[in-house]
Amino acid sequence: MPATRTNAGSNKIQHKVNHVALVVDCSGSMRPHEGQLIRVVDEFVAGLKAESDSLGHETRISLYSFDHRVENLVWDMDVKHLPSMQGLYKVNNGATALIEASIKSLDDLGHIWEEYGEHSFLQIVVTDGEENASGGDRRHDGDMTILGPWLDRITAKMGALPGHWTSAILVPNSLAKRTAQNYGFPAGNIAIWDADSQQGVEEAIGTVRAAATSFLRGREQGVRGTKNLFAVGQDLSVDDVRANLEPVPADRYRLLKVDKEIAIRDFVNSHPGVTYERGSCYYQLGARVQVQPDKEVIVVEKDTDRAYTGDAARALLFGTGIRGTVSVKAGTNPDLEVYVQSRSVNRKLKSNTRLLIML
Repeated sequence: MPATRTNAGSNKIQHKVNHVALVVDCSGSMRPHEGQLIRVVDEFVAGLKAESDSLGHETRISLYSFDHRVENLVWDMDVKHLPSMQGLYKVNNGATALIEASIKSLDDLGHIWEEYGEHSFLQIVVTDGEENASGGDRRHDGDMTILGPWLDRITAKMGALPGHWTSAILVPNSLAKRTAQNYGFPAGNIAIWDADSQQGVEEAIGTVRAAATSFLRGREQGVRGTKNLFAVGQDLSVDDVRANLEPVPADRYRLLKVDKEIAIRDFVNSHPGVTYERGSCYYQLGARVQVQPDKEVIVVEKDTDRAYTGDAARALLFGTGIRGTVSVKAGTNPDLEVYVQSRSVNRKLKSNTRLLIML
């Protein structure tokens, strides 16, 4: 689908322009991840470029880092020209001005002129801690009263964002997720990452990259903003699947209805004609799971139960060039379902889902 359109009664071309702001914590606790974060952010940018090229979009990126200070590293640059984060991103020994960084990046983006073109805005914040520095570093003075006006500012800012603006955040735990919701981040735009491991950094950026890919593809369907960013499959059409994936012969698989929560091996072995074999079963994607790089995925048409897979399946769902583990959940799609390969013998299948078995 072309990324440009002409207004009715006009010769003017309306091209799609995406403004992405990546806002990354650089407080002292991020030090173990500094080198790795530089590399994976560079990969994230490369993925944005590849997806924008394939869709014919103009994508511009801004980068921010924050500890108790907020610094703009790159401002609204064409993603094709962005240099490496090497030499730009540096971990400091400061605290975490999370609210201030979130507000500043949104305020800055608000200065962009939107008169021409069809613009959308995507802000993604990545932090490994909780707010403790907006309006002053409270690690030392213990004064939390300074934070009050900042809380009011961020809830007002989030509540007033136009429909073509999307604001999302990655946080380290469920408590931080609840806090982010209180700030005004939509629940569907908050993801939890493992801030205590090197693998967690890979998964975090993989999650961000898959989300950005979904965002760009959603633009092709006319979606300019979302409150369910960290979900996959919602932007796919049946035509996309048929054009890019390979059909699985109907006699090579079965789809079984799961009526109650049950271990995957027990469920399969309770059905005549099939026996559990590791790697042959694909569970229906629902709540958030970690999908490792060696796990295959299958897409099924709801109306016909036709299944599609192939080497391009992961790229179609998660974005091109993502080699690591991604943290994903199912988006709402009226036409398609996503299935993920399992090699576990005791994975708990959820009721009111289905299991696909390769024969």
